Amino acid sequence: MLSHCLEELLKEGRVFDLGMPYFTGMPHHPNQPPFAHTLLKKHGDITVGEEKISFCNDLFVIGGHSGTHLDAISHVARNNIVANNIDITDLQDYQNGLKVMGIETTGPVVKRGILIDIPQLMGLGVLPPDFGIGKEEIQKAVYAEGVEIREDDVVLVRTGWIQYWDDRQKYVSADKGSPGIIESGAQYLAERKISFTGSDTTAYDKVPPHSLPCHVILLVENGIQIMEMLNLEELSREKIFTFLFIALPLKLKGGAGSPIRPIAIA
Repeated sequence: MLSHCLEELLKEGRVFDLGMPYFTGMPHHPNQPPFAHTLLKKHGDITVGEEKISFCNDLFVIGGHSGTHLDAISHVARNNIVANNIDITDLQDYQNGLKVMGIETTGPVVKRGILIDIPQLMGLGVLPPDFGIGKEEIQKAVYAEGVEIREDDVVLVRTGWIQYWDDRQKYVSADKGSPGIIESGAQYLAERKISFTGSDTTAYDKVPPHSLPCHVILLVENGIQIMEMLNLEELSREKIFTFLFIALPLKLKGGAGSPIRPIAIA
């Protein structure tokens, strides 16, 4: 039987879609392949029976880090060392991918979620490209929102950058960079022993630097997986700072990441 709290959540809770749409020409990180889609067969190409029943079919070409996605634990290495101090050199190949901590080892994510809304804290609609989110900013936001980051939480950090999604060049911002977490913020989240984190930019880290030091702190040193290109705007508008977070990565054996369709229920 469903618990009373779960029944109430299903009956009264609102579902917020945190994923972005996929389409040819969509923004993508410069290090990742673009998304592509085509219809291989249109309706009417081949029909069956007197009623001329037809079935269209399509093909998607997509990278593991295209659009709204989740990084595998072994997505990042430092000197070929991934999380848990494992040397990945001989545990990978082009055909079969990663042999340890690939994305298929990440189960469905069903956890308490926290929104850290930095633009709301700063009285801004969108953070400027040179804005770094450190420990101090996270602590101030948590205090202002009246929430607490607990062990095993999923912490989502809003910059407002997703508002530029329809302007590919501005969203990717390869020349000017984009706002994001800096080292003190990543260290603080790791100290809080969170389970996952994510943001609404292509890189999660503030860029530059393009070496993404927060990815190293979170993934390599602490095994905390990262999501990017989340849509956190509706949660922000509704001032919803705690929620049930659900995301399901695809079971791509050996994959370094997976597209996801995350939701928040509050």
